[in-house]
Amino acid sequence: MAESAACPAFQLGRPRYEQGSFLGRLRHFADIIDPSTLFVSEQRLKECLKLLDDYKHGELPPGVSDGQLWEAQKIKQAIIHPDTGEKIFMPLRMSGYVPFGTPIVIGLLLPNQTVVSTIIWQWLNQSHNACVNYANRNATKPTPTSKFLQGYVGAVTSAVSIAVGLNVLIKKANRLSPATRMIIQRLVPFPAVASANICNVGLMRHNELSEGIDVLDNNGKVVGSSKIAARHAITETAFTRVVLPMPIFILPPIIMSYLERLRFLQRNRRLLLPVHSLVCLLTFSLSLPLAISLFPQMSQIEVSCLEPEIAMATDCKMVTYNKGL
Repeated sequence: MAESAACPAFQLGRPRYEQGSFLGRLRHFADIIDPSTLFVSEQRLKECLKLLDDYKHGELPPGVSDGQLWEAQKIKQAIIHPDTGEKIFMPLRMSGYVPFGTPIVIGLLLPNQTVVSTIIWQWLNQSHNACVNYANRNATKPTPTSKFLQGYVGAVTSAVSIAVGLNVLIKKANRLSPATRMIIQRLVPFPAVASANICNVGLMRHNELSEGIDVLDNNGKVVGSSKIAARHAITETAFTRVVLPMPIFILPPIIMSYLERLRFLQRNRRLLLPVHSLVCLLTFSLSLPLAISLFPQMSQIEVSCLEPEIAMATDCKMVTYNKGL
């Protein structure tokens, strides 16, 4: 009884944790972004996929527990794209977002940035974000390469323009004390990254707005393609991309401004970068699951809110769509 309470009965394709609550989504996405899944071997992935396939066809070997099935599904969801069924390139998986993105965050938050270094770090950040957004998009409709390039150029241009513009304004603000100017300058990455993230998601996934995305009935059958559902999916994803950088780009500058005053760090200046890196890693690790848990990945919407042809194609009152991550 204790084991069944700790591990619910397995349901193929269903989340292990209830998605109607923030805590349930947080536990679900903690599995999706678990960095340990980056080290899953090809052989282990094949074993997990076979186990799930055996379960689907009622050919499950004896002795397989619910826990083993949930673990197999966790590995599949962390590595395989839900729409294409293909492996997501390791650095672009959500489980790789913190490990591969932290060095860029550290670079963005370094003090005394020049115009050139600001441009380089913003370009690297938006390049990484663009690739992650594309790899984890709703892929029920093909996206032309030209659309990807247009979105990429737009996102990078907006990020660099905002960051450089704010830095120039701060340097011209003669009334500010050097200490105040330093703190404000360290906070510049947040409005630049938040604004660019909205552009990045909108531009990288603009094709979904014109083509629509697939919506599914209660049995997982495609009912039709909806532009309204696409708009909801992109809006929800863009909102999470604004919330995500808040703690990452606001807390470390504030924390470091206090830590740098400590006598220990003043006597050991070489430790500033490692301490700064650790602060960035911790805030990034905490903010990612919190931000993406704001909405379920497989979101639901009332049929009455969608196009008339969708309502005519199903008797369901609610349909499901992949929001993307």
